[in-house]
Amino acid sequence: MIAPRREFLKGAGVLIVGLSSNFLAFAQEGQFGTHRSHVDPDKLDSWIAINSDGTVTAFTGKCDLGQGIFTAQSQLIAEELCVPLQAVRLVQCDTDVTPDQGSTSGSQSTPTNFNVQDLALAAATAREALIGMAALQFGEDERTLTAIDGAVRSPGGRQITYASLIGTKKFSLPVNKEAKRRSPKEWTILGKPVRALDHAALMTGGFEFVQNVRVPGMLHGRVVRPPAMGATLLSADKASITGIPGVVAVVVREDFVGIVAETQFAAVQAARRLVCRWNPGPALPPQDRFFDHMQQQPSHDELSVDSGDVADGLQRAHHVLHARYTYPYQMHGSLGSSCAVADVKSDHAVVWSPTQSVYPTRNCIAMLLNMPPDRVRVIFVRGSGCYGLNGADAVSFDAAVLSQAVGRPVRLQYTRQDEMMWENFGNACVIEHRVGLDADGSIVAWDRENWVANRGSRPGYDKPGNVISGMLLGYDPEPLKPTPAKAPTRKLRNGSNTVPEYVVGCAGGVCSGSGTVKSERVLTHTVASPFYTGPLRSPLRIQNTFANECFMDELAYMAGADPVEYRLRHLHDERVRGVLQTVAKAANWQARSVHRKSASGHEEVTGRGVACVAYEGDNGYAALIADLAVNLRTGVVRPIKFTIAIDCGPISNPDGLRNQVEGGLLQGMSRSLVEEVTWDAERVTSVDWEGYTSLRLDYNVPAIETIFVVPDDVSATGAGETSITVAPAAIGNAIFDATGVRLRHVPFTPARLLAAIHRRFEATSV
Repeated sequence: MIAPRREFLKGAGVLIVGLSSNFLAFAQEGQFGTHRSHVDPDKLDSWIAINSDGTVTAFTGKCDLGQGIFTAQSQLIAEELCVPLQAVRLVQCDTDVTPDQGSTSGSQSTPTNFNVQDLALAAATAREALIGMAALQFGEDERTLTAIDGAVRSPGGRQITYASLIGTKKFSLPVNKEAKRRSPKEWTILGKPVRALDHAALMTGGFEFVQNVRVPGMLHGRVVRPPAMGATLLSADKASITGIPGVVAVVVREDFVGIVAETQFAAVQAARRLVCRWNPGPALPPQDRFFDHMQQQPSHDELSVDSGDVADGLQRAHHVLHARYTYPYQMHGSLGSSCAVADVKSDHAVVWSPTQSVYPTRNCIAMLLNMPPDRVRVIFVRGSGCYGLNGADAVSFDAAVLSQAVGRPVRLQYTRQDEMMWENFGNACVIEHRVGLDADGSIVAWDRENWVANRGSRPGYDKPGNVISGMLLGYDPEPLKPTPAKAPTRKLRNGSNTVPEYVVGCAGGVCSGSGTVKSERVLTHTVASPFYTGPLRSPLRIQNTFANECFMDELAYMAGADPVEYRLRHLHDERVRGVLQTVAKAANWQARSVHRKSASGHEEVTGRGVACVAYEGDNGYAALIADLAVNLRTGVVRPIKFTIAIDCGPISNPDGLRNQVEGGLLQGMSRSLVEEVTWDAERVTSVDWEGYTSLRLDYNVPAIETIFVVPDDVSATGAGETSITVAPAAIGNAIFDATGVRLRHVPFTPARLLAAIHRRFEATSV
């Protein structure tokens, strides 16, 4: 149970947050389009409080979903304030007390809070303010004083603690944008490997997940979803569940149907037996022709770069290569299904939610409840694992609606089928390349088009229809407006890695790409998806990098060039080159111009492949070499070793970073080899662990060697999504090296690999 705000603040022994004169003025004005809230990010008291016992309470709008930033942010506060790590109490993502920092997403938490503003700057401001207070008390020049272990000391040995200087009082200061940050050379707490602060609680079962939240008087809910995509409700026969003890209410609103009961068992029984009549939805496009279907749909088009001379460049080229890559829908496949608890009264509401976006979720819940946003409080509580947008937002909406209907707290946890059929899947994509080579095999023109299936995505502040719950309650998802592309006029922001690393990336008169190819065109067609889509770890970056880096391997092969040398030939960005050269050296890469031929008579053959990325253009750099074996009889791919070099700037917690890198590689391996959403004419069919496969717990994990590359004088970047981004391409390239077979569709299942090997054998036998 989590205490309400007033009790929380009282119990913490702190005076808190800055109330802005622009209270709840909901204009977009913050980072990532955040709205101004009652917690003013310009005020120091919104971020930091010194308690009477010398501990520090810090407030952050970036929450730990399992990626380890609770520990890294605690290290940051301790470092900048010069207090022991154990003295920091971090409060994360609670709309009553923490600043609005948008969604915790996109590998942006570290850049947001570590670089030039927000949490780090607030802590540095607090340190300088405390030193200034001590200087007044000592009557000494503050430039001679130092902050150590929660106290200020003078050269003569005088000392005063932070608690004595300000404990329980407010700073009443603005965040000083000129406050001096501690440099990596001064770090004593940052940069050190620290085991996750929640490690013991997680290992001993003491950690409170949202599934464990209990509220006095709490009831249990279930939702009854439509039987097929696009189906609409005709009727719900409440009499069909008469006789089930403990049922409190059947809630019907628009196409939303839910059950509330005294016990979870009663809710489950009622949800299963409730008779509903539905209008069928439109037929789904056949899965085996879906990518052709995508390319025939009306689209919203956008040019990322266009030098205007690609057609001429291709015409003049010595060779022109064309390839089409496809990437399926994939899902989170969270081990536990999404859960939320809501307590909605007539004039206010509290929702305990695993959402990554507490403020936007608060606004959307307020819309659904027809309640002012400032009467709704959303408290983040970690769920069962989310890498973007699983059912976390949708289940929070549902729980709030059910609680409002019965006037009591409701806990709602989805079934496996609720989660897997209706979560927002990672986008399906088609990517086509046309590239011209000169007589020496170097790239002279690159033309690229991709088609992205899209529907919904994050609800943001005012689009609850972007997830299934909002749509069933009568809100449409963000509409897709077919529009022809216009010439790019603004500087390239390669946020989805749509633009290959190897082009110069010129737009709006500024060239910000990392490559050397000047003749370039990158066109994106966004088309309507039959399923909800949204961010899934490395959203669109993994799809695009798979196609870019596998095709780069094809180009190197056509040019008779070594894949590493060929990449370096077309790269000028030193940080991409740096990780690529580092990983090649660490893996003892042997230059080659052709794939290694399979040893005849052997059932299993080996290969190695390489891939690299400048994640989002400038938010982290990675290069991966994958060594693997392919069983020619079964088609099973067995990864042997991954060697990866990562550059994310200064490293806050090497232990946490290693966890992120290795975890990302293993998830990338799973998505490369086995994960794919399936459907029939009406509905998603991959709704359990038989239908949707991820790597089993008994899978043989390959060896992983991780090398950190840390340039001087650079800012921190994200790191949570760089390693997964290069996994499918490196694995695909290694399969080609081992077998001579190029797979242009993920996942690389045994059936697909065997079929490709047989086709190659038949072609060479003719």
